[in-house]
Amino acid sequence: MDAEGPDWGGLLARHEGWLRRVASARVREPQGVDEVMQEVALAVVAGRSPLLDPSRLVGWLYRLTVRQALLYRRKAGRGRALIGRCAAVRPVAEEAPGPSPLAWLLHDERRELVRKALDRLPPRDADLLALKHGEGWTARELAERLGLGVPAVEARLSRARKRLRAELESLTSDFEDHDP
Repeated sequence: MDAEGPDWGGLLARHEGWLRRVASARVREPQGVDEVMQEVALAVVAGRSPLLDPSRLVGWLYRLTVRQALLYRRKAGRGRALIGRCAAVRPVAEEAPGPSPLAWLLHDERRELVRKALDRLPPRDADLLALKHGEGWTARELAERLGLGVPAVEARLSRARKRLRAELESLTSDFEDHDP
């Protein structure tokens, strides 16, 4: 950082990977992640929120990414509602999916089960798990980037894993209850 301010391009380039992971955990659409990251870059360049404490730049980028992801989801939800209203007026014939190999099906079901369980978690828990396991970060790296202490991150990770385990058990028991 120089007298004129931080090197935003370098800062964004350095943190883009994990910020994309946060956006992906919130948005769940590849094109949506790109759009969120563009909005983050625009907000940074436009200087919408001047920072008084330069040591909090990374935490500010995290909060900005979460905010932009939430705005994207709101916009996408409105678009889906509009499409739903249009589809109700003019229904489209559905095509039956072709058969798929058993391994692909099981993998897809497992991935969907985990996605549903993550959706049921509080967003902060989902973010932590996505960064820990998706990016492979240590608790120390999470603490540095999120502006928390290592013990706080470890406690949050433990609670998030416990909640995820409970959600997975709940979903699998729901599945077994409905199995013929």
